[in-house]
Amino acid sequence: MRLDSRTALVTGSTDGLGLAIVKALAAAGCKVVMNGLADAAVVEETRRAVEEEHGVTALYRRADLADPAEIERLIGHAEAELGGVDILVNNAVVRHFSPIDTFRADHWDRAIAVNVSAPFHAIRRVLPGMRRRDYGRIFNMVSVYGLRGTRDRIDYVASKSALIGMTRAVAMETLDHDVTCHAICPGSILSPGTEPRIQGLMVSNGGSRANAERAFLQNKQPTGRFVETASVSDLMLLLCGPAGRDMTGSVLPVDGGWLAAG
Repeated sequence: MRLDSRTALVTGSTDGLGLAIVKALAAAGCKVVMNGLADAAVVEETRRAVEEEHGVTALYRRADLADPAEIERLIGHAEAELGGVDILVNNAVVRHFSPIDTFRADHWDRAIAVNVSAPFHAIRRVLPGMRRRDYGRIFNMVSVYGLRGTRDRIDYVASKSALIGMTRAVAMETLDHDVTCHAICPGSILSPGTEPRIQGLMVSNGGSRANAERAFLQNKQPTGRFVETASVSDLMLLLCGPAGRDMTGSVLPVDGGWLAAG
């Protein structure tokens, strides 16, 4: 799938799944805007590598997505420098671990701001341009936990569930143009966020890395392995092309059979 005339904004994309998505879009010829909270100097080597390897324009713009004014500036930069946003990937996320009765109110407020309000503001901002160009692809990165509950993660479960509702509402409002909106629900991916937990299991159980990974994935993915980032990014590339024109409002698990197992 070639996307040479398109521009993508991927929030939360300095590492992990977000960066993998940036690289996949760039490999397809798409201009990309990376986003995160790191200083530009810290991300410069990564940004330059994406640009040089794939021969596309790659920008990095720091923005705290809890602030609507910074979202406005982020998208304004994309419009001014690259002509607009054709593909929006709402990937940035905040999560905390605590039972609800001890969950800090400020942690809740920030999670809702970044995980729910930021996608709303970003979608609201890019939709007029997508409609003018009669092309747009919006991906809300949800999670298996948008479709099931778990303990001690009230902010994550609630916000990801809300993103599914947002996806469906946006899909119903964009039927008159080639603009689609999907919720992608990955299972466990080996990322900078999960790596410390794997290391912790290796220490606490005194076992090998393979045993630690099996323990981490127990009662989750029946495949017994982490979901590959390419499984997510390749699905998104398919949906960015003509095959995605008649798909919208979908909730798409990429979870190694986690939800199928009940």
